[in-house]
Amino acid sequence: MRASRRSLRSSTRLMVWLLAALLALGGCALPTRDQALGYRDVARSIQERYEEALPDLPLSKQRHYAQRLYRLTGEERYLPLNRAYGRQLVSDLREEIDALADPDHAARRAREQVAAYPEGSAKQRRRKRMLGEWGEIAYAKGLAFDLTQAKYHGLLNEADLPGYHRALDYLAGVDFRTFVLDPEVMAVYAAQVANLVYYLEDLGVADLREEATAAFRRQYPPARDPRLSTAEYRNKIYGMTHFVIAASDYYQKPVEAENFRWVLDQFAAGLERILVDTKEDIYTEVGISFLLAGEEEHPAVRRLRDALLEAYDPVARMVPSEQGGTNLARGEHRNVLAIMLLDWPDRLYPGPKLSRLQGQETLASRIGMSSSWMASSLRICR
Repeated sequence: MRASRRSLRSSTRLMVWLLAALLALGGCALPTRDQALGYRDVARSIQERYEEALPDLPLSKQRHYAQRLYRLTGEERYLPLNRAYGRQLVSDLREEIDALADPDHAARRAREQVAAYPEGSAKQRRRKRMLGEWGEIAYAKGLAFDLTQAKYHGLLNEADLPGYHRALDYLAGVDFRTFVLDPEVMAVYAAQVANLVYYLEDLGVADLREEATAAFRRQYPPARDPRLSTAEYRNKIYGMTHFVIAASDYYQKPVEAENFRWVLDQFAAGLERILVDTKEDIYTEVGISFLLAGEEEHPAVRRLRDALLEAYDPVARMVPSEQGGTNLARGEHRNVLAIMLLDWPDRLYPGPKLSRLQGQETLASRIGMSSSWMASSLRICR
């Protein structure tokens, strides 16, 4: 199916080129798609489309988008949504810190979270069963994520989160090591394992990075690739991208290329299968991994950018889903990644640091974005 769609796209591009050539002979030349839509042009088109629609997207999507665009650009117009997220994060974490005084809280919340885990796909059902076997892990990993987000934003301190050490002490008592090194966990949760070990190290709870990396490489050696199903291969490649992305604190700083040479070399060697057997979200993160490692000139980056140009829908002004869907909320993750890969900046902007900015925004910014942000969001210029 994937190969047939790619063949159809190639055929369509050829037809456009032939039409342009015929019109040129008649004195009425039209630009080909490649001439008209370069990498940055497509990135700007996607960005404009999403910023027009951003107020109507779920708050989680607004936060995800604004956080990444801030780290890509450093532009202040993305701060209101980041500040709103910071306020909500602090409120939620204060409740969790207080609730941890109850010794049954973590187990109860873990059961609730597993019960609420979606079951719409075979992958989700498998993950739900897996998490249900690990006691408090479902709760603990979410708490580690929220605390790491607080640290990223300068909020992990006594002024913003009184008693936050109670949460860190709780995490220190959780057996994460057994979880992240378990082959069954790695088989369905590789990207989340990569994220978690970097969160725990960043919080000073435990440093499981080397052990988790070694376990991943034992489970997914290159020689095993031909025997992996499409789902297994996607889990492997997505997991590898997240070892790089998590090490960058999620696009806040570059990584040392040599620390991830094993990742980059496998990506380069397997690029054609990556393009055929993964989807846009995954292969775009493969390209971003090269960029985070300072290897923008690597031939793989151009190949992956070209693939995104082929996938881009100029009518919908976005990269559709694997099935061709153009739902903006569902496609936010995929499309903000596309913006990043196609228009990578010269530097990254950490944070934003929010601690001294708490309470300065209006209600409008807390529930969405301010009218001034809306006005500026339509001016895409850097």
